[in-house]
Amino acid sequence: MNLGESVSTAWDKIQGMIEGAIILLPNLVLALIVFALFWFGAIAIRTLVKRLTRRYRHARNLGLVLGRLSQGLTILIGLFVALSIVIPTFKAGDLVQLLGISGVAIGFAFRDILQNFLAGILILLTEPFQIDDQIVFKDFEGTVENIQTRATTIRTYDGRRIVIPNSELFTNSVTVNTAFENRRLQYDIGIGYGDDIDRAKQLILEAIASVDDVLQDPAPDALVVELADSTVNIRARWWVKPPRRADVLDKQDKVLAAIKNKLTANGIDMPFPTQQILFHDQTEETDGDRARQREGWPAGHKEVPKPRSIGGSLRKLAEMRAQRDGNGSHRDENPDRPHTADDN
Repeated sequence: MNLGESVSTAWDKIQGMIEGAIILLPNLVLALIVFALFWFGAIAIRTLVKRLTRRYRHARNLGLVLGRLSQGLTILIGLFVALSIVIPTFKAGDLVQLLGISGVAIGFAFRDILQNFLAGILILLTEPFQIDDQIVFKDFEGTVENIQTRATTIRTYDGRRIVIPNSELFTNSVTVNTAFENRRLQYDIGIGYGDDIDRAKQLILEAIASVDDVLQDPAPDALVVELADSTVNIRARWWVKPPRRADVLDKQDKVLAAIKNKLTANGIDMPFPTQQILFHDQTEETDGDRARQREGWPAGHKEVPKPRSIGGSLRKLAEMRAQRDGNGSHRDENPDRPHTADDN
């Protein structure tokens, strides 16, 4: 085959490809139009499902699942119809075979994505939390903005967005602060050891009852929970509604302010942390006698030894040393004198 014949053959092939593309162009345009119609139809179906379930709080997640599944199914059908228009010989079995062959490779390549997708579907169906719920997950706390099939987004209280993979949420513990209508709050108040505990409890309950936002059913209570180093700790507990973060902080502020003012006005001590240091007076006559020492003498002992200041103890010690030195110098003023029986 000479050069001329080769060029002629190549040109014939190019002409055939161009003619084939021209013949295929109307089908290609029609396929794109059909696929676009299915695409926008899928979006409309998803919006319709969400709108029908938006008014029912417990059906929102189910609406999200059905909307996304119907959207994906509609797009898949549109893709099949478009391929059938472009390639008339294309059959549904070819598409299934193609998906089956590539499914294994896609599964290994996008294992994490598929895991998050399945976890998102299960979260939307089981509804451990819903949109607008306030949750705590590990170090993150905020309001659920959106539950997607791949990840869940929450808005923190300081105005940040956190994106959490659904597989993490599904396999770990999540605290839902707004799961129930009411929520109990608590705070430990320390009073002095010399104060009347029953009187302090009564004042704390009166202070809690004076706050309008606190529920009376269940009733507030006050319990002694610890005998600490410097205080007797009383735990005040009360219920609020609704249990959202802003309401919790506002009501806690009112309750704690009322308790503090009530205890202070009635003479109940709220002491700072203190530490007692005992100096052992080695010059006292009670030294070594645990029954008479101030630190640890038994209850009901009538003879309570009076405390002695450090200055007094040092002065007494100096006097004892001076007296001892005086006796020693008097005894040794004539060391050359022989000892007699009187010296002994």
